[in-house]
Amino acid sequence: MPRFAANLSMLFTEMDFLDRFAAAAEAGFSGVEYLFPYDYPAEEIKARLDAHNLTQVLFNLPAGDWANGDRGVACDPERVEEFRAGVDKAIAYAKVLGNTQINCLAGIAPKGADLGKLEMTFIENLRYAAKKLEAEGIRLIMEMINTRDIPRFFLNNTSQALEIRDKVGSTNLFLQYDIYHMQIMEGDLARTIENNLAVINHVQLADNPGRNEPGTGEINYRFLFEHLDRIGYQGWVGCEYKPATTTAAGLGWMKAHNAI
Repeated sequence: MPRFAANLSMLFTEMDFLDRFAAAAEAGFSGVEYLFPYDYPAEEIKARLDAHNLTQVLFNLPAGDWANGDRGVACDPERVEEFRAGVDKAIAYAKVLGNTQINCLAGIAPKGADLGKLEMTFIENLRYAAKKLEAEGIRLIMEMINTRDIPRFFLNNTSQALEIRDKVGSTNLFLQYDIYHMQIMEGDLARTIENNLAVINHVQLADNPGRNEPGTGEINYRFLFEHLDRIGYQGWVGCEYKPATTTAAGLGWMKAHNAI
């Protein structure tokens, strides 16, 4: 059975962020992830991790003004310096938190933008980040996101991500495979994960439709969990879903799948 990490940006949201670490451990999770740590001192988060014997699994590079609609800046030619400053900030946090992988969100393509220029910017930014992170022993991953939930998100399917990875040319760039997003964009989940296992360094889950917990939608998670074991997936699975009711009420899937 894979190792599961609670996404604290989605789960236990009825309580303050720093209190969610204890709740995750009590629920049986051994790792945590979330969108961003930057609103809190790194040392304060590290204390919560240590107090509850949790592994810090993943967070994102700074992604612009999230509250006002930014979903990453990595493809924006006008924000390269902002992106690079964000890489340094993420490294500083990762070193304190013991975090060994950081996710890059490509961002939303501006209307009417030259897609070739956006791709070139994204490639250069990924190349820069991959090199900087590698020097610190941290892996860079990039995430494909569906264009139904986030229209015009620049990186939105596996084949595109693989092409960009080839163009970046770094051995320190991997893929994050979010099952929910990729069920919407491409399907064929098990085969795609297996065929690209060597470059998939993180998996996330939610059911579809609804983006709720496993068992609420169409995805056969029992099969997929067994499949991940069968093909030898060694990474974490982040639980990035919206509880259909409350987090506690929706955790029955973990017992049903022998995840705890």
